[in-house]
Amino acid sequence: MGFGSFGKPVSMWAKSASVAERPVATRSGARMLSARRCRRTFLKFFPGGFYDATYVDWERDYKWEAHERWRDILGRTRFSNLLGAGAFLEIASRAVKIESRTNLLFSFEKMALRDAVKSEAGAKAFAEGLFAFLYGRAGDRRRFDDWCAVIGTLPRKQTRVLTWPMATAFGFIAQPDRHIFLKPNVTRRAAEIYGFPFHYESRPSWSVYANYLAFAETVQADVSDLHPRDLIDIQSFIWVLGSDEYE
Repeated sequence: MGFGSFGKPVSMWAKSASVAERPVATRSGARMLSARRCRRTFLKFFPGGFYDATYVDWERDYKWEAHERWRDILGRTRFSNLLGAGAFLEIASRAVKIESRTNLLFSFEKMALRDAVKSEAGAKAFAEGLFAFLYGRAGDRRRFDDWCAVIGTLPRKQTRVLTWPMATAFGFIAQPDRHIFLKPNVTRRAAEIYGFPFHYESRPSWSVYANYLAFAETVQADVSDLHPRDLIDIQSFIWVLGSDEYE
């Protein structure tokens, strides 16, 4: 399994002229009704859908701004040049700084990451592992599982470094057309509400991540007329369904 339709350039996702509710794709009974209810829930909070001004302010802008900062200071060419120069601490510092301006990681995860990349060895493992994950030639499964293995071997003081948010935050920031962020409790709840069979395991792995990407593709198909631009919009939709912030 690859990353599906989300490999499209962001510019190919056109803005919808209307966000009025329309029928979701024909699907068996309960799942179709659940998808319609979830759609109504999202539009209740954001009547303008993914182009609603409040949605953009609350859910999209800060994630897209993090992506733009990444593109500016850790895009592929810059990242590669820094690796070639052995600037591992600089790479780690830039990545940590970009993520720190978001709320993707919990505070204890942010602290664990900063501790893990303070040393030259930790920063080197992080930088090389992240570059291979984002730009390596291996298949999707190998790249993701290798990245998780790298995170699992990073130096730690108290809190473990290998969590689902840690495993998915940087791919999501760097490549929101390919990768999606996973917050376990919210995602599990959203999948249950949606009626999607999400087979969660606490230890990050490709099999679970691929299942999550399938959930994202299902959501994207069901809300395609609202024209989500990328996986930032799909992750935000899932967040609205599963977060107690929107009860």
